[in-house]
Amino acid sequence: MVQLLPRLRRFAAGLTGSVTDGDDLVQDTVERALKNLHQWEPGTRLDSWMFRIAKNRFLDIRRSQKRSGVVAVEVPEDAPAIVSDGARGAEAHMMLSGAAQALDGLPPEQREALLLVAVEGLSYRDAADILEIPMGTLTSRIARARGALALWAPEG
Repeated sequence: MVQLLPRLRRFAAGLTGSVTDGDDLVQDTVERALKNLHQWEPGTRLDSWMFRIAKNRFLDIRRSQKRSGVVAVEVPEDAPAIVSDGARGAEAHMMLSGAAQALDGLPPEQREALLLVAVEGLSYRDAADILEIPMGTLTSRIARARGALALWAPEG
């Protein structure tokens, strides 16, 4: 379970649009997984089970906080630190922020499908199982998400 934490954090931050909220979601996910560990079937994929818990918990929280409005996208301050040129660093930070906002602007069902496949590298079958949807629905959601992000992509 500990080895899954970086992937789970990335997925949760992508779902929530915030590193802080993502960490809260991961903590809640791990607590629920430990509490319900008896429900996990040994021999099945622990990562799929954990991602499903995170997705379901995210939806539960989102439904209960429907009136809270849009969550701000959080880009870590050190995100452009790998770029040594100040101007390029600022540009990289702006692009990362824009990409995070574009991802956050996707409908939740498209965002979670894209995160599982494109970011976490899960197969379409595994992602469809986690989201509890047919493979064709997953394929459609990913295609729509990629199309929406392609419209956002800055020229360059």
